[in-house]
Amino acid sequence: MTSKKTLNATNLEALGAERLAALLMEVSQGDAAIKRRLRLELVSTESPAELGKEIRKRLAAIARSRAFVDWRNRKGLVDDLEAQRRAIVDTVAKRFPSEALELVWQFLELARSVYERSDDSSGTIAAVFRAALGDLGEIAQAARPDSRRLADQVFRALVQNDYGQYDDLIQVLRPALGSVGLEHLKQRMVALSAGPVRKPAAQERQVVGWASTGPIYADEVAERSRVSTVRLALQDIADAQGDVDAYVAQYEERVRKVPKIAAQIAKRLLAAGRAEEAWRTVEAAELRQGWPDFEWEDARIETLEALGRGDAAQAARWSCFERALSARHLRDYLMRLPDFDDVEAEQRALDHAERYDSLLQAISFLGSWRALDRAARLVTGRAKELDGNHYEILTPAAEALAVKYPLAATLLLRAMIDFSLTQSRSSRYGHAARHLRDCAGLASAIADYGSFETHDAYVARLRREHGRKTGFWSAAA
Repeated sequence: MTSKKTLNATNLEALGAERLAALLMEVSQGDAAIKRRLRLELVSTESPAELGKEIRKRLAAIARSRAFVDWRNRKGLVDDLEAQRRAIVDTVAKRFPSEALELVWQFLELARSVYERSDDSSGTIAAVFRAALGDLGEIAQAARPDSRRLADQVFRALVQNDYGQYDDLIQVLRPALGSVGLEHLKQRMVALSAGPVRKPAAQERQVVGWASTGPIYADEVAERSRVSTVRLALQDIADAQGDVDAYVAQYEERVRKVPKIAAQIAKRLLAAGRAEEAWRTVEAAELRQGWPDFEWEDARIETLEALGRGDAAQAARWSCFERALSARHLRDYLMRLPDFDDVEAEQRALDHAERYDSLLQAISFLGSWRALDRAARLVTGRAKELDGNHYEILTPAAEALAVKYPLAATLLLRAMIDFSLTQSRSSRYGHAARHLRDCAGLASAIADYGSFETHDAYVARLRREHGRKTGFWSAAA
């Protein structure tokens, strides 16, 4: 049974409305964010229309602000933006979708000024604007605006998409735009591409940066932006209209040979039932040696299947696994094999993984495949090659091996400890200390260390070699 002291909604309700109101007034003193949130709640009980006015005022105030938002006060801005967004979606949109539609547009228009004065290294501000873009699509369907007017709003937004806040806008609004709106937007984009470009006189040209080839001029940047805006918009419109040829037309022939773009074109051709053209497209791509381009590989495999070349598709799946230990491609390969053949093929794949050149990739694959016996054998056999810098691979592998293979898990933990101390990575000392405690916990389960140091011997060596690194030892205590 939950204690009555636990902070939860049920226990707070027991305090009663009067006591809760007094507490809210107390905690809101000196906290502008809480005050704004409470005011929004109060206004929403009066009228969604009044709430809309309140939101407009707050959005305008945010737009006027010029104060820089660093990482310390970023949360306050995020909470404020999220409160306004939720008020629009949860209250205004349910009663007045047309009003909510205008408010979401106003909200999204904030993005440029907010990004210009904020540190969004965490991506939390961008996440709020992405959520608002999704809201726009749902609210637009409910509001049912004039499709041409909506297309004009989309056009204005896309030509001011400096921070990518309107990426995917056409896809989001496709249902609300309909065929009429999409065609109207297409014509506006075509007109933008064909419009005259003003060439400033030499003395009027503004330098905005420098490259190895010389100065970068503002008019050149603006022209590249215009070309890119039109191309991306026409691609999205072509997708929305199901016009594969219009999509392909946005790329020059040489660009179509880029594997990623060839894959995108091929998948659209396949969806249109044009498998032969898709095959010519993927085969024309110019591949670089080395790591496989999985998007291109997947498009090629899909095309082979569409052409009825199942054996070739299987060979391509195996090749992807063999070159990069791609678990996804191996699973797809095994699924298509007859009963019992898949068991033999899986063993062959695991044998290959154990012999793979990259130890880290092999450990990651075998661990995720739950072939823990093989992963443990690989770790103990090649322990001297372990690179403790790659904690993102070694940590989950150690956790997976700890129960049945404590020695292998210990060797992975030691690799990370050794790297942190040898390289004096003080920011990792806390993690390294935790790893050392984990090693101590695993020691009792290891009956035979073989040629490796016992836990006590390992700790003694660490003290001899890194005894002065007090930050680590104080954390390990």
